[in-house]
Amino acid sequence: MSLPVSVVMAVFNGRKFLPVQIASVLSQLEPQDELLVIDDASSDGSSEWLASVNDARVHVYVNPVNTGVIKSFERGFSLARHSILFLCDQDDAWLPGKRSSFVNEFERDPRVLVVVSDAELIDAQGVVTAPSFMETRGGFKGGLWSTLIRNRYLGCAMAIRGELLSVALPIPASVPMHDMWLGVLGAAFGRVSYIPFPLIQYRRHNSNVSPDKSQGWLLMLVWRIRLFALWVRRIISQGFRLNNLRDSLIDNQKK
Repeated sequence: MSLPVSVVMAVFNGRKFLPVQIASVLSQLEPQDELLVIDDASSDGSSEWLASVNDARVHVYVNPVNTGVIKSFERGFSLARHSILFLCDQDDAWLPGKRSSFVNEFERDPRVLVVVSDAELIDAQGVVTAPSFMETRGGFKGGLWSTLIRNRYLGCAMAIRGELLSVALPIPASVPMHDMWLGVLGAAFGRVSYIPFPLIQYRRHNSNVSPDKSQGWLLMLVWRIRLFALWVRRIISQGFRLNNLRDSLIDNQKK
């Protein structure tokens, strides 16, 4: 039996696309897995629809007030029971084999803290607009310096090992996005494994919760500088935990 997984999904006014995404996830989950849905005070009927989903693997938590996508993911991480955590958005769709392919990467190398796959880009109608997200970014590069130049971490195409949270949380309020933060910390203190084919359809439309990737260059520069400063500060403040994390990964490799 493969490692059990927790899927953490952040939702805000995502009623339109939720049925497709939920169905695509549940079709791959094992009985021991869980799907944790954090509804961030939606007003479009999302929470009501989620309450109607009759599946013991689905657990819905509704924020009393809107806290933002990063805080929603933090809440989901804190509630997760399993050591492999998938990040999941409300409006995409998993492609066949995603769960098994990701879990295989974690099982293959205990030092892997982050797994990333490629993604197809689709529009609001589900039409494929680009067969490879990573090709639009010049290929996957997961190190800090590469990420500062151009981010390739896409949360909906990522999963993390739970040990990473010991140094990644709390996510700084001023960090650009949670996916970049988790990715660069995982690359620094463990390994990032890249799966070079699409395992998710990443939907781009006018109502995306994630920030627009076509922001002006000045804002993007500010974000990169901020990410670097926060990364350095976290390393300094969490030095003892980081050493423990490295030791734990080394021990896992020896087993």
